[in-house]
Amino acid sequence: MMMDLFIPLVSSLLLIICVLVGVAFLTLLERKVLGYIQIRKGPNKVGFMGIPQPFCDAIKLFSKEQTYPILSNYVSYYFSPIFSLFLSLMVWLIMPYFTNLYFFNLGLMFFLCCTSLGVYTVMIAGWSSNSNYALLGGLRAVAQTISYEVSLALILLSFVFLIGNYNLMFFYFYQNYIWFIIITFPLALTWFASCLAETNRTPFDFAEGESELVSGFNVEYSSGGFALIFLAEYASILFMSMLFSVIFLGCDLMSFMFFMKLTFLSFMFIWVRGTLPRFRYDKLMYLAWKSFLPMSLNYLIFFLGLKILLIYL
Repeated sequence: MMMDLFIPLVSSLLLIICVLVGVAFLTLLERKVLGYIQIRKGPNKVGFMGIPQPFCDAIKLFSKEQTYPILSNYVSYYFSPIFSLFLSLMVWLIMPYFTNLYFFNLGLMFFLCCTSLGVYTVMIAGWSSNSNYALLGGLRAVAQTISYEVSLALILLSFVFLIGNYNLMFFYFYQNYIWFIIITFPLALTWFASCLAETNRTPFDFAEGESELVSGFNVEYSSGGFALIFLAEYASILFMSMLFSVIFLGCDLMSFMFFMKLTFLSFMFIWVRGTLPRFRYDKLMYLAWKSFLPMSLNYLIFFLGLKILLIYL
């Protein structure tokens, strides 16, 4: 009985530690890649080639004094970054490990629930700061995330129709011979763009529009709270890269190639940030409702028709 409790506890602790270390080095990769894109070096002073830089940043951020606005709603202001990180770590439970760690039959539903709850953390962080800039940033983030969640859910639903299950393990069984990206390439591009919008990354980073909103919903956060918000964002980027690899690029978590694909997709997030300028807000909404939504619906109807055809044949 004790072993049954102890093994999942240790496994989940290991998973969380590995995700956080991955997030730390993702920030280093981002700073290095952006440096080379902008023809400069990036972090290279701390240790060998700047490799311990993320740990120095973490120590600096968490040892700084925590300041908070005196007019803020303190409890919700304090807990929203913590809850945000908790959600972005919780969603890793659906990873399709063969060891049967946690992943379960309704994994995709759990993912949609967690990403939907992530909207509330941004909204509460913006509102509880009691600052106009933070509130504006929070409202823009909420509108954007809700818009793009619709197309994300529809793309997932079309794959649910295709494989007939919510369990991520079935993506492994169905992609033994051919990857789904080959038959659904436009859908993969739509999914990637929606992931960029979902994680508030350039060119869709309206929640943190530094040029016009003074960093958006996290403007009043300093030291620990700021670090937690960014940990949550980068954990989401890693998770979205993992999910893209699972859904479109074959799902063998035991192979080294899977993690190479995951790393390349994380690099794509950074590459897009270094290359593309920010979108205009009305164009962002137009893209979500007039381009991505009809396309996702078309694919959904196509997969549904395909499934019915296969059943009756």
